[in-house]
Amino acid sequence: MKSLSEIRRAELRRAAFAVLQQQGMAGATLEKVAAQAGASKGIVLHYFRNKQEVFEHAMREANAQLMESIVLRMRQARSPQERLFAIIDGNFAEHFFQPSVCQGWLSLCAAVPHDKTLARIQRVIHARMRSNLVSALKDLVAAKDIEATALGITTLIDGLWLRRSLQGERFTRREALEQMEDYVRARTGLALGLADAFRQASP
Repeated sequence: MKSLSEIRRAELRRAAFAVLQQQGMAGATLEKVAAQAGASKGIVLHYFRNKQEVFEHAMREANAQLMESIVLRMRQARSPQERLFAIIDGNFAEHFFQPSVCQGWLSLCAAVPHDKTLARIQRVIHARMRSNLVSALKDLVAAKDIEATALGITTLIDGLWLRRSLQGERFTRREALEQMEDYVRARTGLALGLADAFRQASP
């Protein structure tokens, strides 16, 4: 069972990421995080040393939410092709691939070159993504093409998240999945059915 301290820290992490979605890094303050969490600034500073630490944990929170959507899908995968589908589809989960979430992510990424801790967290995120993709791709493409294909998938995902953050509702999840489907088919010859799955799930 989680302690009260762990529960409170989790609430503050979620509040910090919510503020990032609304205000971006430049507009985010400890006062706004406290208000979002229904707490005082003093409470925030009781659990975190400063603003920098709060938003480092916000980045971890964002990644944890993203990984949860991927892991839930990967648990149901029964083949390398299904694992690849799970990884890609999880990165565009409907509850997560929202303009505000993408904007919060972009705000954190913009701070990475200037913050060693955020940079370290980002390296861990990318390493985990690479590991998952390589594991799925090793039985789907030639060994010499695995790394380039994994990098291409990761780069395209990042680019589509950027497009969603900048264009908002004008760039849709369906369009993102169609772009991913086209790339995977061009690199591997596989049809993952990403766009088909979206259509089947849509009213």
